Amino acid sequence: MQSRTPASRTGRPRSAAADAAILAATREALVELGWSKLTLGDVATRAGVAKTTLYRRWAGKNELVVDAVAELFDELELPDRGTLAADIEGVVLRFAAILARPEAKSGLMAVVAESTRDEALRERIRASIVDRQKRLVHTGRARAQERGELPPETGPEDAARTVDLIFDIVAGAVVHRTLVSAEPADEDWVRDFTRVLLLGLSGSVRPGM
Repeated sequence: MQSRTPASRTGRPRSAAADAAILAATREALVELGWSKLTLGDVATRAGVAKTTLYRRWAGKNELVVDAVAELFDELELPDRGTLAADIEGVVLRFAAILARPEAKSGLMAVVAESTRDEALRERIRASIVDRQKRLVHTGRARAQERGELPPETGPEDAARTVDLIFDIVAGAVVHRTLVSAEPADEDWVRDFTRVLLLGLSGSVRPGM
């Protein structure tokens, strides 16, 4: 089934409190039931809203789970620990901790699998999770450049490619480690990973090469 984009509606504005309750209930259901047994009816009951309220906001279960998981990743912040290496280690440890949560693990793996045959869902994941979390790379890169730890890019296109590459390397490695290999992204692993990443950022690996 392909994702449906909800039609534009007029009338009573959306309630932020209802949205928060629905997303929290979705995460609760993911923990207790898992993605396969989660239903919109169960989420509505947990959130104390009518099932039609969910359908006015989300096209289906996949879209709802994406937004519920995206809210978890929005909790990520890049700590300022004084050096680029320490900043990377801090945010990667926090990222791995979120991925280890059962609601994030089951929800993310499920919607990514579903998105392989649903282009609209893939776009929603990209917009709600991937693009939103690239803010961390922008912040870290700018901070490191101000400290003199990284050289500035030659132009906006190079900067955008650098951000994309860093995000793909970090996210890909941590997701694979925690969700695919099912190995811990502990402090030792994160320290080694950061060392390898910084070798690339120092000039050993450049976009386009």
